[in-house]
Amino acid sequence: MSEYFRPLPQRDGPRPEGAVPLAGGALWFVEAVRLARAAAPRRVPVSEVPRDWLDRLSAPRAQVAGLPMDRAHVMGIVNVTPDSFSDGGRLRDADAAVADARAMVAAGAAIVDIGGESTRPGAETVPDDLEIARTHPVIAALAGDLGAPISIDTRKRAVAEAAVAAGAAIVNDVSGLTHDPTLAAFVAEHDLPACVMHAQGDPKTMQDDPRYDDVLLDVYDWLETRVEALEAQGIPRARILVDPGIGFGKTKAHNLALLAGASLFHGLGCAVLIGASRKRFIGTITGTERPADRMAGSVAVALAAAAQGVQVLRVHDVPETVQALRVRAALGEGDSDVA
Repeated sequence: MSEYFRPLPQRDGPRPEGAVPLAGGALWFVEAVRLARAAAPRRVPVSEVPRDWLDRLSAPRAQVAGLPMDRAHVMGIVNVTPDSFSDGGRLRDADAAVADARAMVAAGAAIVDIGGESTRPGAETVPDDLEIARTHPVIAALAGDLGAPISIDTRKRAVAEAAVAAGAAIVNDVSGLTHDPTLAAFVAEHDLPACVMHAQGDPKTMQDDPRYDDVLLDVYDWLETRVEALEAQGIPRARILVDPGIGFGKTKAHNLALLAGASLFHGLGCAVLIGASRKRFIGTITGTERPADRMAGSVAVALAAAAQGVQVLRVHDVPETVQALRVRAALGEGDSDVA
């Protein structure tokens, strides 16, 4: 692609004539930043944004697992692993994971994301049967009365099959459905929504020496190519959420560039997911070594992402994030853009 248009979202005050709604939500924009690899960024009015870009940027997003994508939703993280980067295996027991998931929904989480394989930097691949043994009992115990859709955080078809049979409704794959070549077919066959994330390399090696020509545009191009490939395999764009993959093969500078430019990803015509909770770049910025102590920085990132129209915020600290989003909404246009 030769040029890209990143909308500059606003929500305060009356919408001026000619304002364009962002992804069918409460935010709108009258200007965008024109980006190109061989030129300096330039602010342009919406009248200079090409029609195909305007159509994708403004079109309302389809519901995902029954959730309207015209507002920000919190996805609570439940890692049923002994080696999670964020909590050191606090939820390795299924009963504890079930209790945690229920507490997250009670606190306002709209989705619960359950994973049985750590994808922290340096992590090894977990055998399918072990990943199923970790996640299946939790999903089975929650399905039916949780009050929120369950997402299975996996790269593998066998794990996704077991999770969906137990009651999961969304597949969240950090490899963008590339690790297991049969997973996309399963998602298509069962009409499942899929979260498609960008990562440079696999978890074991991704942080060795990540490099990009232009991280924002490179990640956008990769996601665009991936979405088109999945459409060709029978997964409609309306069921795809895109995730730029904060911390997955990225330096601090890469992460900050992606977060600052996150509104660009609305140009893909998909709902957008951001998962930056407790990640190392927050600790680097704040001097906070222990991931569990990075809650305040994580909430700051969530607020910044919501201000760019991101529809799903994947977080560990659900009550604090929900509270911050509700106050942010009350300070602006009421509670119309927050679940």
